[in-house]
Amino acid sequence: MSAETLEWGIRRGTVTAVPVAVGRRGGRVAAEQPPGGSPGRADGTGAQRIADLEREVRELKRANETLKQYVSRALDLDTAPPRRPGSRVPDGAGPGSAEAAGPPRRAASGAGVEFRVLGPVEAAVGGRWVDLGAPKQRAALVLLVSQVGQPVSVDVLVEALWEGRPPQSAITSLHAYIANLRRALEPHRAPRTPSTVLCTRGRGYLLNSRAVEVDAHRFWENATAGWQALDRGDPQRALYAFEAGLALWRGEAYAEVAEAPHVAPEAVRLEELRLSVVEGRCATLIAVGNHEMAVPELVAFTQAHPLREYGCELLSLALYRAGRQADALSVLRSHQRKMVEDLGISPSPALQHLELEILRQAPELDRS
Repeated sequence: MSAETLEWGIRRGTVTAVPVAVGRRGGRVAAEQPPGGSPGRADGTGAQRIADLEREVRELKRANETLKQYVSRALDLDTAPPRRPGSRVPDGAGPGSAEAAGPPRRAASGAGVEFRVLGPVEAAVGGRWVDLGAPKQRAALVLLVSQVGQPVSVDVLVEALWEGRPPQSAITSLHAYIANLRRALEPHRAPRTPSTVLCTRGRGYLLNSRAVEVDAHRFWENATAGWQALDRGDPQRALYAFEAGLALWRGEAYAEVAEAPHVAPEAVRLEELRLSVVEGRCATLIAVGNHEMAVPELVAFTQAHPLREYGCELLSLALYRAGRQADALSVLRSHQRKMVEDLGISPSPALQHLELEILRQAPELDRS
């Protein structure tokens, strides 16, 4: 069984045990001793025998390392050196690079500071969730998290927290919020030592991207890994990456303050990316032949987002491949009527082309 086959089998659930051939082979090497002779002389050529054993040991080490890496990657175990929190998958990562090997691994539980913003905002320090304090203190932290690695000025913070009507005590209150957040995020920091998490930068503050991890960043990394896997023609890896990213969502991004002027653009960006990943996951399900799972998910998606034409295109294709040609045409024509009646525009050329291809039952529609 090749390493690629093993990995695919583990993910599909068709492989439930690790092959033991490597272990048996290693045991045989250790047990083979020349009868009645000294260790290392099996046939009178001791040097040759030792060289053969050393070569076989090296082969076993390489085989075991390969097996370990594939099993660990399939089960999402971290066997690689830790990556810097907030790092991105390079755009040019190729099939042989570490970044292209699969979705980024999550930092070990209990290490550093973790923020979750894909839903209600939460923070964990050393693996334990912490109290973020009163609403304005939480709002200050949320604004800093949305700009991780970038300084946020005191003026911007004051403007955001008091909606342009700050009291005379605003600066004093802000300094108190920052001090409270520093105690929460760095509970073991010695008194009067510089903060390494929530740092002062000029007349402002920033969250150090090297010291914190944000679930929104992991989502972006998984989304990037998924699209790169599709580009490489690896739908199984893409499906794994897309599902890992979508599993991070617990609700609306920055749920409590999603409409705040200084956070809304980031919340909108993340929601748009989430919808694109949902479409990418459904496209990948179709590519691997799982039309039955893709259809109900796309029905719900197109009902919630009726103007997203790619979702409509995917639903029509999934229905056609599931043997439901009439339903596929009905979806396209219903969407066409909606576009004309509600917006006064025609459907995209891609949807018009798909309708013609379905009508003539083009063989190309059955190929991914």
